[in-house]
Amino acid sequence: MAPDQAKESDQERSGSFLEEMRWRGFFQQCTDETGLADLLERETVTAYIGFDPTADSLHIGSMLPIMGLVHLQRHGHKPIAIAGGGTAMVGDPSGKSELRQMLTLEQIDANLAGVKAQLARFLDFGEPGLADLPHGPVVTAGTDNRGVLLNNADWLADKNYIEFLRDVGRHFSVNQMLTRDSVKTRMEAGLSFIEFNYMILQAYDFAVLNADHGCKLQMGGNDQWGNICSGVDLCRRLNQQEVYGLTFPLLATATGAKMGKTAAGAVWISPERTSPYDFFQYWVNVDDRDVSRFLRLYTLLDRGRIEELEKLEGADIREAKRALAHAVTALVHGPDEADKAEKAATALFQGGADAGTVPSDDLAPDRLAGGGLPLIDALAEVGLAKSKGEARRLVRQGGVKVNDTPVSDEARALVMDDVEDGRIRMQVGKKRHFHLLVG
Repeated sequence: MAPDQAKESDQERSGSFLEEMRWRGFFQQCTDETGLADLLERETVTAYIGFDPTADSLHIGSMLPIMGLVHLQRHGHKPIAIAGGGTAMVGDPSGKSELRQMLTLEQIDANLAGVKAQLARFLDFGEPGLADLPHGPVVTAGTDNRGVLLNNADWLADKNYIEFLRDVGRHFSVNQMLTRDSVKTRMEAGLSFIEFNYMILQAYDFAVLNADHGCKLQMGGNDQWGNICSGVDLCRRLNQQEVYGLTFPLLATATGAKMGKTAAGAVWISPERTSPYDFFQYWVNVDDRDVSRFLRLYTLLDRGRIEELEKLEGADIREAKRALAHAVTALVHGPDEADKAEKAATALFQGGADAGTVPSDDLAPDRLAGGGLPLIDALAEVGLAKSKGEARRLVRQGGVKVNDTPVSDEARALVMDDVEDGRIRMQVGKKRHFHLLVG
C-alpha cells in the first residue's frame, strides 16, 4: 500500500466513525443517529452491505459502499460484505427503470468469484489467499474486527416458499411496501412480482445476519433506504433486536452524468475490463467541480492533505486531479500500477509516451491484408469510440490520428504499411491512445 494511503492523521483516527462519514460526505440518512452513535461508542459494531454479482466485476459505482465498509473497519468495527448469490437470482429493482436481465446459476457463480476477490482487495477478511493479489487489502484489521464475506444464497436458495411466507412474509404490509421508493418509482413502467419480493429478501438478510453474526447496522446507497428500513423493522419483529440503518448519497458528476459512466461504457474495477491506465485517466479527467468531493469519498488521504489540495485553483487544480487519480488507482490496482499509469499519462501529456504503458492489444497480420482493417471498425473494437457511428463523427471532426498523423477520410483503412516498430498507434483527442500490436 502506498504510504499516503496507509497513513492516517491523529485527528482522523481520534474522531468517531460517524464524524468522519459526515466530513467525507457519506452521511445521507440514518434511522436513529443518536442511538447509533451511542452504540458505536459502547462496542465494536458489526455492519453489512450487500453486493449483487450482476457481472464478474464491480464498477466504480460500487466503490462508494465499499469505501463505507473500509472506513468502518479502519475505525475498529467489523464489516460484513454480502456477495448476493441469492438476491441476484431475483434482481434489485432499486434505481432501475426496467426488469434486470435474469442470470443463470452458472453466470452467478462465475460472477461471485470475481466480486469476492475484489471485495477482499479492500477489506481484511483474514483470508490472505482469497483475493490472490500481491498488494493485499487496503485495511489491516485486528482480531476483533476482521471482516466476514458471505453469500446469501446459503440461507435463501433452499428456503421453503410456504414456510418463508408464513414466518417472514406475514410481517410485511403491502400498503407500506407500495410506498417504498424502490417500488413506487417502478409502478408506472411496470414491476414484476419477483422484483416486488426483493425488499423482503433483503430485509431477511439483515435478520439472519443480526441473529447469526450480531450485525446491528446495514449501510447502502440512499436508493436502499426503504429496503433498509424494512430490515430494521423485521429485526425488531423476528429477533426483538434494536438495529440501525445508514445510507450514502447517490452520486452524479457535476455535469449530471451517472457516476462511472463514460462514452466507452462503465469504468470497472477489473483490470481486464478497464485497464489501470484508462482507470487512472477517468479520475484525472473529472470535472474541476468534482475534485474536492471525490478526494473525500474515494481516497484514504488524510484530512490535512485533502484540505490542502482543495485550496488549489485554476491550472494548479491539475495537481489535485493527479493526486486523486493516483490515490484511487493505488487503492484498486496497487501502488505500482498507479505509478505506471501516472508515468504513462504524464508522458502522453508531454508528447513522449512510453509504448509499454499505453493500452494495447494484439492484431493478427492477416487483418491488414487485402483492403486492410477499416479504421472505423478498429476504433470501435478497442473502445476508443463507443460505436462505428461515433468513430465516423470523430474522424469528421478531426479528432483521430494514426501514427501521429491526423485522419480526415472516413474510409481510411489500416494496412501493413502503417506498422511502425511492430505497432500501429491510434489516438482520439489529446489524451486517449491505443496501440495495435502486429506480429
